Amino acid sequence: MSADDHPAYMATVKTKPKTPKTVKRARPKKAAPVRTRQPDRDTIKKPRVFAIPFASVYPLYLQKAENKGRTKAEVDEIIAWLTGYRGATLQRVIDSKADLDTFFARAPRMNPNASLITGVVCGVRVEDLADPLMQKIRYLDKLIDELAKGKKMASILRA
Repeated sequence: MSADDHPAYMATVKTKPKTPKTVKRARPKKAAPVRTRQPDRDTIKKPRVFAIPFASVYPLYLQKAENKGRTKAEVDEIIAWLTGYRGATLQRVIDSKADLDTFFARAPRMNPNASLITGVVCGVRVEDLADPLMQKIRYLDKLIDELAKGKKMASILRA
């Protein structure tokens, strides 16, 4: 006879009485509020990049170009081609610390050939962007990228 079969051993082993497991009840979910009208353009949260001052982005464009052997004059020429800001006007915008939204909204003349700018910036095709402001920002990024990659100014400016 084994220890497991011994009646005295069986009597000393206590077993827990079986109790029903407690079930956590899920709370009913609240229904989402129903919107009856479209949100105003001003109430839609805009990307943070729109609020970045152009004055803080401009030195980064210069640095990127100069690191690849290009000049400040070439960067200024690209900005002038795309937006119409030239010389003293560009410097006033930089000094005023206007954000990118204001920079592009007050641009003297957006180039009609800007739609010829195609390609990928940060993994996104610039020609497929739905927001016009984001598209303008990416156009400028793309042009500076092309300058830094060593392209000729004539091809960068879509001449």
